[in-house]
Amino acid sequence: MGLAIAYIIIAIYSFALLLIFFYSLAQLNLLVNYLGYKKRNEEAPKFNLLDPKEIPFVTIQLPIYNEEYVMERLLDNIAKIEYPKSKLEIQVLDDSTDDSVLETAQRVKELQETGLDIQHIRRENRKGFKAGALKEGLEIAKGDFIAIFDADFLPEADWLKKTVPYFKDEEIGVVQTRWGHINRDYSTLTRIQAFALDAHFTLEQVGRNSKGHFINFNGTAGIWRKECILDAGNWEGDTLTEDLDLSYRAQLKNWKFKYLEDVETPAELPVVISAARSQQFRWNKGGAENFRKTVWSVITSKNIPFKTKFHGVMHLLNSSMFLCVFTVALLSIPMLYIKNTYGHLGWVFEVTSFFILSTIILFVCYWFTYKSIQGSSFDNFVDYIKLFFTFFSVALGFSLHNSVAVLEGHLGKRSEFVRTPKFNINSIKDTWKGNKYLTTKLSPNMILEFALMIYFLFGMYSAIPLNDYGLFPFHLMLFLGFGFVFFKSLTSKA
Repeated sequence: MGLAIAYIIIAIYSFALLLIFFYSLAQLNLLVNYLGYKKRNEEAPKFNLLDPKEIPFVTIQLPIYNEEYVMERLLDNIAKIEYPKSKLEIQVLDDSTDDSVLETAQRVKELQETGLDIQHIRRENRKGFKAGALKEGLEIAKGDFIAIFDADFLPEADWLKKTVPYFKDEEIGVVQTRWGHINRDYSTLTRIQAFALDAHFTLEQVGRNSKGHFINFNGTAGIWRKECILDAGNWEGDTLTEDLDLSYRAQLKNWKFKYLEDVETPAELPVVISAARSQQFRWNKGGAENFRKTVWSVITSKNIPFKTKFHGVMHLLNSSMFLCVFTVALLSIPMLYIKNTYGHLGWVFEVTSFFILSTIILFVCYWFTYKSIQGSSFDNFVDYIKLFFTFFSVALGFSLHNSVAVLEGHLGKRSEFVRTPKFNINSIKDTWKGNKYLTTKLSPNMILEFALMIYFLFGMYSAIPLNDYGLFPFHLMLFLGFGFVFFKSLTSKA
Protein backbone atom coordinates (compact mmCIF):
# COMPACT_ATOMS: atom_id res chain seq x y z
CA MET A 1 0.00 0.00 0.00
CA GLY A 2 1.51 3.30 -1.09
CA LEU A 3 2.12 6.04 1.44
CA ALA A 4 -0.10 8.49 -0.50
CA ILE A 5 -3.02 6.04 -0.39
CA ALA A 6 -2.36 5.51 3.31
CA TYR A 7 -2.64 9.25 3.93
CA ILE A 8 -5.93 9.45 1.98
CA ILE A 9 -7.39 6.55 4.00
CA ILE A 10 -6.25 8.16 7.25
CA ALA A 11 -7.80 11.50 6.27
CA ILE A 12 -11.19 10.00 5.36
CA TYR A 13 -11.19 7.76 8.44
CA SER A 14 -10.30 10.65 10.76
CA PHE A 15 -12.91 12.98 9.25
CA ALA A 16 -15.67 10.37 9.70
CA LEU A 17 -14.57 9.76 13.30
CA LEU A 18 -14.64 13.49 13.97
CA LEU A 19 -18.21 13.82 12.69
CA ILE A 20 -19.29 10.90 14.89
CA PHE A 21 -17.59 12.59 17.85
CA PHE A 22 -19.44 15.87 17.22
CA TYR A 23 -22.70 13.91 17.02
CA SER A 24 -21.96 12.25 20.38
CA LEU A 25 -21.18 15.65 21.93
CA ALA A 26 -24.55 16.91 20.69
CA GLN A 27 -26.19 13.88 22.33
CA LEU A 28 -24.28 14.60 25.55
CA ASN A 29 -25.59 18.16 25.52
CA LEU A 30 -29.13 16.80 25.07
CA LEU A 31 -28.54 14.54 28.07
CA VAL A 32 -27.54 17.56 30.17
CA ASN A 33 -30.75 19.28 29.01
CA TYR A 34 -32.78 16.16 29.76
CA LEU A 35 -31.41 15.76 33.29
CA GLY A 36 -31.81 19.47 33.97
CA TYR A 37 -35.42 19.47 32.88
CA LYS A 38 -37.61 19.55 35.98
CA LYS A 39 -41.07 18.10 35.65
CA ARG A 40 -43.37 20.79 36.87
CA ASN A 41 -46.96 21.90 36.80
CA GLU A 42 -47.61 23.58 33.49
CA GLU A 43 -47.89 27.32 33.95
CA ALA A 44 -49.26 27.87 30.45
CA PRO A 45 -53.04 28.35 30.15
CA LYS A 46 -55.04 25.28 29.14
CA PHE A 47 -58.43 24.75 27.59
CA ASN A 48 -60.98 23.77 30.21
CA LEU A 49 -62.62 20.77 28.53
CA LEU A 50 -65.31 20.73 31.21
CA ASP A 51 -66.62 24.02 29.82
CA PRO A 52 -68.60 23.38 26.59
CA LYS A 53 -67.66 26.86 25.33
CA GLU A 54 -63.94 26.03 25.44
CA ILE A 55 -64.04 22.62 23.78
CA PRO A 56 -62.44 22.98 20.32
CA PHE A 57 -63.42 20.90 17.30
CA VAL A 58 -60.95 18.06 16.58
CA THR A 59 -60.48 15.98 13.45
CA ILE A 60 -58.71 12.63 13.78
CA GLN A 61 -57.00 11.52 10.57
CA LEU A 62 -56.17 7.84 10.03
CA PRO A 63 -53.97 7.53 6.90
CA ILE A 64 -54.03 3.86 5.82
CA TYR A 65 -52.81 1.74 2.93
CA ASN A 66 -53.48 -2.01 2.76
CA GLU A 67 -53.85 -2.59 6.49
CA GLU A 68 -56.05 -5.70 6.57
CA TYR A 69 -54.54 -7.14 9.75
CA VAL A 70 -54.97 -4.09 11.96
CA MET A 71 -57.94 -2.12 10.59
CA GLU A 72 -60.57 -3.58 12.91
CA ARG A 73 -58.30 -3.07 15.93
CA LEU A 74 -57.56 0.53 14.86
CA LEU A 75 -61.17 1.56 14.25
CA ASP A 76 -62.51 -0.12 17.39
CA ASN A 77 -59.83 1.62 19.45
CA ILE A 78 -60.42 5.07 17.93
CA ALA A 79 -64.17 4.68 18.50
CA LYS A 80 -63.42 4.58 22.25
CA ILE A 81 -61.83 8.05 22.27
CA GLU A 82 -63.52 10.15 24.97
CA TYR A 83 -64.51 13.50 23.47
CA PRO A 84 -67.86 15.20 22.83
CA LYS A 85 -69.26 13.68 19.63
CA SER A 86 -70.49 17.08 18.48
CA LYS A 87 -66.88 18.32 18.46
CA LEU A 88 -65.17 15.29 16.90
CA GLU A 89 -64.87 13.86 13.41
CA ILE A 90 -62.78 10.93 12.18
CA GLN A 91 -61.37 10.70 8.67
CA VAL A 92 -60.30 7.25 7.47
CA LEU A 93 -57.95 8.28 4.64
CA ASP A 94 -57.92 4.97 2.79
CA ASP A 95 -55.50 4.62 -0.14
CA SER A 96 -55.76 0.81 -0.06
CA THR A 97 -55.73 -1.27 -3.22
CA ASP A 98 -56.77 -4.63 -1.77
CA ASP A 99 -59.82 -6.30 -0.22
CA SER A 100 -59.34 -4.46 3.06
CA VAL A 101 -61.26 -1.54 1.48
CA LEU A 102 -64.55 -3.46 1.70
CA GLU A 103 -63.96 -4.54 5.29
CA THR A 104 -63.04 -0.98 6.30
CA ALA A 105 -66.11 0.45 4.58
CA GLN A 106 -68.35 -2.02 6.43
CA ARG A 107 -66.82 -1.24 9.83
CA VAL A 108 -67.02 2.52 9.20
CA LYS A 109 -70.72 2.14 8.32
CA GLU A 110 -71.33 0.24 11.57
CA LEU A 111 -69.61 2.98 13.58
CA GLN A 112 -71.60 5.68 11.79
CA GLU A 113 -74.77 3.96 12.99
CA THR A 114 -73.63 4.48 16.59
CA GLY A 115 -73.67 8.24 16.00
CA LEU A 116 -69.94 8.64 15.43
CA ASP A 117 -68.96 11.24 12.81
CA ILE A 118 -66.59 9.02 10.82
CA GLN A 119 -65.96 9.18 7.07
CA HIS A 120 -64.32 6.67 4.74
CA ILE A 121 -62.37 8.82 2.27
CA ARG A 122 -60.93 7.34 -0.92
CA ARG A 123 -58.67 8.94 -3.57
CA GLU A 124 -58.32 8.16 -7.25
CA ASN A 125 -54.54 7.78 -6.90
CA ARG A 126 -51.80 7.83 -4.25
CA LYS A 127 -50.30 11.13 -5.39
CA GLY A 128 -48.02 12.40 -2.63
CA PHE A 129 -48.51 9.12 -0.70
CA LYS A 130 -49.21 9.76 3.00
CA ALA A 131 -48.60 13.51 2.68
CA GLY A 132 -51.04 13.67 -0.22
CA ALA A 133 -53.72 11.81 1.73
CA LEU A 134 -53.33 14.09 4.77
CA LYS A 135 -53.46 17.18 2.56
CA GLU A 136 -56.64 16.12 0.77
CA GLY A 137 -58.29 15.21 4.07
CA LEU A 138 -57.32 18.60 5.49
CA GLU A 139 -59.23 20.40 2.73
CA ILE A 140 -62.55 19.12 4.10
CA ALA A 141 -61.59 18.71 7.77
CA LYS A 142 -63.98 20.44 10.17
CA GLY A 143 -61.55 20.51 13.07
CA ASP A 144 -59.36 23.38 14.24
CA PHE A 145 -56.96 20.69 15.46
CA ILE A 146 -55.86 17.62 13.53
CA ALA A 147 -54.78 14.44 15.40
CA ILE A 148 -52.97 11.82 13.32
CA PHE A 149 -52.56 8.10 14.02
CA ASP A 150 -50.94 5.46 11.84
CA ALA A 151 -52.70 2.11 11.59
CA ASP A 152 -50.61 0.36 14.25
CA PHE A 153 -51.22 2.95 17.00
CA LEU A 154 -53.64 2.49 19.90
CA PRO A 155 -54.16 5.78 21.78
CA GLU A 156 -55.76 5.63 25.22
CA ALA A 157 -59.39 6.73 25.50
CA ASP A 158 -58.41 9.99 27.25
CA TRP A 159 -55.68 10.88 24.73
CA LEU A 160 -57.42 14.04 23.44
CA LYS A 161 -58.13 15.19 27.00
CA LYS A 162 -54.38 15.03 27.73
CA THR A 163 -53.23 16.82 24.57
CA VAL A 164 -55.85 19.32 23.36
CA PRO A 165 -55.71 21.60 26.46
CA TYR A 166 -52.16 22.78 25.63
CA PHE A 167 -53.41 24.53 22.51
CA LYS A 168 -54.91 27.35 24.54
CA ASP A 169 -51.40 28.79 24.15
CA GLU A 170 -51.90 30.21 20.66
CA GLU A 171 -48.17 29.92 19.82
CA ILE A 172 -48.25 26.11 20.06
CA GLY A 173 -48.63 24.46 16.67
CA VAL A 174 -48.04 20.80 17.59
CA VAL A 175 -48.38 18.54 20.62
CA GLN A 176 -46.43 15.28 20.23
CA THR A 177 -46.64 12.26 22.56
CA ARG A 178 -44.19 9.46 23.32
CA TRP A 179 -44.50 6.15 21.49
CA GLY A 180 -45.01 3.00 23.54
CA HIS A 181 -44.43 -0.56 22.31
CA ILE A 182 -47.05 -3.28 22.77
CA ASN A 183 -44.66 -6.00 21.55
CA ARG A 184 -41.35 -4.77 22.96
CA ASP A 185 -40.30 -8.22 24.21
CA TYR A 186 -41.42 -10.24 21.17
CA SER A 187 -37.86 -10.79 19.87
CA THR A 188 -34.31 -9.42 19.81
CA LEU A 189 -35.30 -7.29 16.82
CA THR A 190 -38.25 -5.64 18.62
CA ARG A 191 -36.18 -5.05 21.78
CA ILE A 192 -33.50 -3.29 19.73
CA GLN A 193 -36.06 -1.10 17.93
CA ALA A 194 -37.76 -0.20 21.23
CA PHE A 195 -34.36 0.64 22.73
CA ALA A 196 -33.49 3.06 19.89
CA LEU A 197 -36.95 4.66 19.81
CA ASP A 198 -37.00 5.13 23.59
CA ALA A 199 -33.73 7.06 23.33
CA HIS A 200 -35.26 9.33 20.70
CA PHE A 201 -38.47 9.88 22.64
CA THR A 202 -36.73 10.70 25.92
CA LEU A 203 -33.19 12.02 25.43
CA GLU A 204 -33.69 13.74 22.07
CA GLN A 205 -37.26 15.00 22.16
CA VAL A 206 -37.12 16.22 25.78
CA GLY A 207 -33.51 17.40 25.45
CA ARG A 208 -34.35 19.60 22.48
CA ASN A 209 -37.84 20.72 23.49
CA SER A 210 -36.83 21.73 27.02
CA LYS A 211 -34.42 24.34 25.60
CA GLY A 212 -36.61 25.53 22.76
CA HIS A 213 -34.62 23.73 20.04
CA PHE A 214 -36.40 22.27 17.02
CA ILE A 215 -38.06 18.88 17.46
CA ASN A 216 -40.08 16.87 14.98
CA PHE A 217 -43.63 15.67 14.79
CA ASN A 218 -43.16 11.90 14.51
CA GLY A 219 -45.74 11.28 11.80
CA THR A 220 -48.27 9.85 14.25
CA ALA A 221 -49.43 10.06 17.89
CA GLY A 222 -49.47 13.85 17.72
CA ILE A 223 -51.89 16.67 17.07
CA TRP A 224 -51.51 19.79 14.90
CA ARG A 225 -53.18 23.17 14.93
CA LYS A 226 -54.76 23.37 11.47
CA GLU A 227 -53.67 27.00 11.14
CA CYS A 228 -50.05 25.93 11.75
CA ILE A 229 -50.14 23.34 8.95
CA LEU A 230 -51.49 25.90 6.48
CA ASP A 231 -49.16 28.68 7.61
CA ALA A 232 -46.12 26.42 7.19
CA GLY A 233 -47.09 25.60 3.59
CA ASN A 234 -49.16 22.43 4.11
CA TRP A 235 -48.07 18.82 3.62
CA GLU A 236 -45.57 18.17 0.83
CA GLY A 237 -44.72 14.78 -0.65
CA ASP A 238 -41.25 15.58 -2.01
CA THR A 239 -39.47 13.74 0.81
CA LEU A 240 -40.07 10.33 2.42
CA THR A 241 -40.42 11.93 5.86
CA GLU A 242 -43.13 14.53 5.33
CA ASP A 243 -43.46 14.83 9.12
CA LEU A 244 -39.89 16.09 9.62
CA ASP A 245 -40.24 18.42 6.62
CA LEU A 246 -43.42 20.14 7.85
CA SER A 247 -42.06 20.26 11.42
CA TYR A 248 -39.04 22.31 10.38
CA ARG A 249 -41.03 24.60 8.09
CA ALA A 250 -43.46 25.29 10.96
CA GLN A 251 -40.73 26.01 13.51
CA LEU A 252 -38.90 28.28 11.06
CA LYS A 253 -42.20 30.21 11.04
CA ASN A 254 -41.87 30.56 14.85
CA TRP A 255 -44.52 27.99 15.82
CA LYS A 256 -43.82 26.25 19.14
CA PHE A 257 -43.96 22.50 19.60
CA LYS A 258 -44.95 20.84 22.86
CA TYR A 259 -43.62 17.38 23.66
CA LEU A 260 -45.36 15.28 26.33
CA GLU A 261 -43.05 12.55 27.61
CA ASP A 262 -45.61 11.39 30.16
CA VAL A 263 -48.34 10.70 27.59
CA GLU A 264 -47.56 7.31 26.07
CA THR A 265 -49.26 6.16 22.87
CA PRO A 266 -48.84 2.38 22.39
CA ALA A 267 -47.96 0.97 18.97
CA GLU A 268 -46.74 -2.20 17.30
CA LEU A 269 -43.09 -2.61 16.26
CA PRO A 270 -42.13 -4.45 13.04
CA VAL A 271 -41.40 -8.08 13.91
CA VAL A 272 -39.78 -9.13 10.63
CA ILE A 273 -36.46 -7.73 9.47
CA SER A 274 -37.74 -7.01 5.94
CA ALA A 275 -40.36 -4.71 7.50
CA ALA A 276 -37.73 -3.08 9.70
CA ARG A 277 -35.53 -2.65 6.60
CA SER A 278 -38.24 -0.77 4.68
CA GLN A 279 -38.97 1.45 7.69
CA GLN A 280 -35.27 2.17 8.31
CA PHE A 281 -34.71 2.94 4.63
CA ARG A 282 -37.60 5.42 4.52
CA TRP A 283 -36.62 7.18 7.75
CA ASN A 284 -32.93 7.46 6.88
CA LYS A 285 -33.42 8.50 3.26
CA GLY A 286 -36.09 10.97 4.34
CA GLY A 287 -33.71 12.45 6.91
CA ALA A 288 -31.06 13.02 4.24
CA GLU A 289 -33.66 14.47 1.85
CA ASN A 290 -34.72 16.93 4.53
CA PHE A 291 -31.12 17.89 5.23
CA ARG A 292 -30.77 18.69 1.54
CA LYS A 293 -34.07 20.60 1.48
CA THR A 294 -33.95 22.47 4.79
CA VAL A 295 -30.46 22.86 6.25
CA TRP A 296 -29.68 26.12 4.47
CA SER A 297 -32.93 27.67 5.76
CA VAL A 298 -31.92 26.66 9.31
CA ILE A 299 -28.38 28.04 8.98
CA THR A 300 -29.45 31.37 7.46
CA SER A 301 -32.50 31.94 9.67
CA LYS A 302 -32.28 35.24 11.53
CA ASN A 303 -34.83 34.38 14.22
CA ILE A 304 -33.23 31.36 15.90
CA PRO A 305 -30.12 31.31 18.17
CA PHE A 306 -26.84 29.64 17.25
CA LYS A 307 -27.30 26.69 19.61
CA THR A 308 -30.71 25.91 18.11
CA LYS A 309 -29.13 26.07 14.66
CA PHE A 310 -26.37 23.67 15.76
CA HIS A 311 -28.85 21.15 17.15
CA GLY A 312 -31.05 21.60 14.09
CA VAL A 313 -28.16 20.78 11.75
CA MET A 314 -27.13 17.76 13.87
CA HIS A 315 -30.77 16.61 13.96
CA LEU A 316 -31.03 16.78 10.17
CA LEU A 317 -27.69 14.92 9.95
CA ASN A 318 -28.86 12.11 12.27
CA SER A 319 -29.29 9.55 9.50
CA SER A 320 -26.01 10.59 7.85
CA MET A 321 -24.16 9.23 10.87
CA PHE A 322 -24.74 5.75 9.40
CA LEU A 323 -22.61 6.78 6.44
CA CYS A 324 -19.85 7.92 8.80
CA VAL A 325 -20.06 4.70 10.83
CA PHE A 326 -19.98 2.55 7.69
CA THR A 327 -16.94 4.49 6.41
CA VAL A 328 -15.10 3.98 9.70
CA ALA A 329 -15.98 0.27 9.69
CA LEU A 330 -14.89 -0.27 6.10
CA LEU A 331 -11.57 1.53 6.54
CA SER A 332 -10.76 0.04 9.94
CA ILE A 333 -9.02 -3.03 8.46
CA PRO A 334 -6.81 -1.04 6.04
CA MET A 335 -6.03 1.24 9.01
CA LEU A 336 -4.92 -1.80 11.00
CA TYR A 337 -2.40 -2.67 8.28
CA ILE A 338 -1.26 0.94 7.85
CA LYS A 339 -0.53 1.11 11.56
CA ASN A 340 1.62 -2.00 11.39
CA THR A 341 3.37 -1.05 8.12
CA TYR A 342 4.23 2.60 8.72
CA GLY A 343 5.49 2.82 12.27
CA HIS A 344 6.11 6.57 12.04
CA LEU A 345 2.35 7.10 11.58
CA GLY A 346 1.52 5.51 14.92
CA TRP A 347 0.57 8.86 16.47
CA VAL A 348 -2.26 9.20 13.95
CA PHE A 349 -4.09 6.32 15.57
CA GLU A 350 -4.79 8.36 18.62
CA VAL A 351 -7.83 9.56 16.65
CA THR A 352 -9.28 6.11 17.29
CA SER A 353 -9.80 7.27 20.88
CA PHE A 354 -12.51 9.58 19.49
CA PHE A 355 -14.56 6.52 18.57
CA ILE A 356 -14.04 4.94 21.98
CA LEU A 357 -15.01 8.23 23.66
CA SER A 358 -18.06 8.58 21.40
CA THR A 359 -19.16 5.05 22.35
CA ILE A 360 -18.75 5.80 26.06
CA ILE A 361 -20.79 9.01 25.69
CA LEU A 362 -23.60 7.17 23.91
CA PHE A 363 -23.45 4.37 26.51
CA VAL A 364 -23.99 6.92 29.29
CA CYS A 365 -26.70 8.84 27.40
CA TYR A 366 -28.69 5.73 26.55
CA TRP A 367 -28.46 4.43 30.12
CA PHE A 368 -30.28 7.48 31.46
CA THR A 369 -33.02 7.09 28.86
CA TYR A 370 -33.27 3.33 29.45
CA LYS A 371 -33.60 3.62 33.21
CA SER A 372 -36.26 6.34 32.92
CA ILE A 373 -38.57 3.75 31.35
CA GLN A 374 -37.26 0.38 32.59
CA GLY A 375 -35.93 1.31 36.04
CA SER A 376 -32.45 1.66 37.54
CA SER A 377 -31.95 -1.54 39.52
CA PHE A 378 -28.72 -3.55 39.25
CA ASP A 379 -30.50 -6.25 37.22
CA ASN A 380 -31.79 -3.59 34.84
CA PHE A 381 -28.27 -2.22 34.44
CA VAL A 382 -26.95 -5.69 33.57
CA ASP A 383 -29.77 -6.11 31.06
CA TYR A 384 -28.94 -2.66 29.71
CA ILE A 385 -25.28 -3.55 29.09
CA LYS A 386 -26.29 -6.63 27.11
CA LEU A 387 -28.96 -4.74 25.18
CA PHE A 388 -26.67 -1.78 24.42
CA PHE A 389 -24.00 -3.92 22.82
CA THR A 390 -26.62 -5.99 20.99
CA PHE A 391 -28.16 -2.75 19.70
CA PHE A 392 -24.73 -1.37 18.78
CA SER A 393 -23.81 -4.51 16.85
CA VAL A 394 -27.10 -4.67 14.93
CA ALA A 395 -26.93 -0.92 14.18
CA LEU A 396 -23.50 -1.59 12.66
CA GLY A 397 -25.07 -4.45 10.69
CA PHE A 398 -27.66 -2.03 9.27
CA SER A 399 -25.00 0.53 8.34
CA LEU A 400 -24.66 -0.57 4.69
CA HIS A 401 -28.44 -0.63 4.12
CA ASN A 402 -28.93 2.73 5.80
CA SER A 403 -25.89 4.30 4.10
CA VAL A 404 -27.41 3.48 0.70
CA ALA A 405 -30.61 5.22 1.83
CA VAL A 406 -28.66 8.27 3.03
CA LEU A 407 -26.66 8.53 -0.20
CA GLU A 408 -29.83 8.34 -2.28
CA GLY A 409 -31.34 11.09 -0.13
CA HIS A 410 -28.35 13.41 -0.45
CA LEU A 411 -28.07 12.78 -4.19
CA GLY A 412 -31.76 13.54 -4.77
CA LYS A 413 -32.75 10.13 -6.10
CA ARG A 414 -36.53 9.86 -5.80
CA SER A 415 -38.25 6.66 -4.71
CA GLU A 416 -41.71 5.45 -3.80
CA PHE A 417 -43.04 5.67 -0.24
CA VAL A 418 -42.91 2.03 0.88
CA ARG A 419 -45.16 1.42 3.86
CA THR A 420 -44.14 -0.78 6.76
CA PRO A 421 -46.38 -3.90 6.84
CA LYS A 422 -48.36 -4.34 10.05
CA PHE A 423 -48.95 -7.71 11.71
CA ASN A 424 -51.33 -7.34 14.68
CA ILE A 425 -48.81 -9.11 16.87
CA ASN A 426 -49.02 -8.48 20.60
CA SER A 427 -47.34 -11.51 22.15
CA ILE A 428 -44.80 -14.19 21.36
CA LYS A 429 -47.63 -16.62 20.64
CA ASP A 430 -48.76 -14.60 17.63
CA THR A 431 -47.18 -15.34 14.27
CA TRP A 432 -46.38 -13.27 11.19
CA LYS A 433 -46.22 -16.30 8.89
CA GLY A 434 -48.50 -15.94 5.90
CA ASN A 435 -48.72 -12.14 6.06
CA LYS A 436 -49.60 -11.23 2.48
CA TYR A 437 -47.95 -7.81 2.62
CA LEU A 438 -44.45 -9.16 3.30
CA THR A 439 -41.95 -8.75 0.51
CA THR A 440 -40.73 -12.01 -0.98
CA LYS A 441 -37.76 -10.44 -2.74
CA LEU A 442 -34.31 -10.77 -1.28
CA SER A 443 -32.55 -7.43 -0.92
CA PRO A 444 -29.57 -7.12 -3.27
CA ASN A 445 -27.72 -5.61 -0.31
CA MET A 446 -27.84 -9.02 1.39
CA ILE A 447 -25.02 -10.34 -0.81
CA LEU A 448 -22.87 -7.40 0.24
CA GLU A 449 -23.87 -7.90 3.88
CA PHE A 450 -22.70 -11.51 3.72
CA ALA A 451 -19.44 -10.37 2.10
CA LEU A 452 -18.97 -7.77 4.86
CA MET A 453 -19.55 -10.42 7.51
CA ILE A 454 -16.65 -12.40 5.98
CA TYR A 455 -14.59 -9.20 5.62
CA PHE A 456 -14.83 -8.46 9.34
CA LEU A 457 -14.11 -12.09 10.17
CA PHE A 458 -10.88 -11.49 8.26
CA GLY A 459 -10.39 -8.34 10.33
CA MET A 460 -10.55 -10.40 13.53
CA TYR A 461 -8.12 -12.94 12.07
CA SER A 462 -5.72 -10.13 11.07
CA ALA A 463 -5.25 -9.24 14.73
CA ILE A 464 -3.41 -12.56 15.28
CA PRO A 465 -0.43 -12.29 12.86
CA LEU A 466 -0.19 -8.53 13.50
CA ASN A 467 -0.43 -9.08 17.26
CA ASP A 468 -2.68 -6.02 17.44
CA TYR A 469 -6.01 -6.59 19.15
CA GLY A 470 -7.10 -2.96 19.54
CA LEU A 471 -9.81 -3.20 16.89
CA PHE A 472 -10.79 -6.80 17.63
CA PRO A 473 -13.93 -5.93 19.70
CA PHE A 474 -15.08 -3.51 16.98
CA HIS A 475 -14.59 -6.12 14.25
CA LEU A 476 -16.37 -8.73 16.38
CA MET A 477 -19.43 -6.47 16.73
CA LEU A 478 -19.37 -5.79 12.98
CA PHE A 479 -19.14 -9.51 12.24
CA LEU A 480 -22.04 -10.29 14.57
CA GLY A 481 -24.10 -7.32 13.33
CA PHE A 482 -23.81 -8.09 9.62
CA GLY A 483 -24.32 -11.78 10.40
CA PHE A 484 -27.53 -11.02 12.32
CA VAL A 485 -28.94 -8.82 9.54
CA PHE A 486 -27.96 -11.28 6.81
CA PHE A 487 -29.29 -14.45 8.43
CA LYS A 488 -32.46 -12.78 9.76
CA SER A 489 -33.14 -11.45 6.25
CA LEU A 490 -32.55 -14.90 4.80
CA THR A 491 -34.93 -16.64 7.19
CA SER A 492 -37.71 -14.06 7.53
CA LYS A 493 -39.53 -14.71 4.28
CA ALA A 494 -43.22 -15.42 4.46
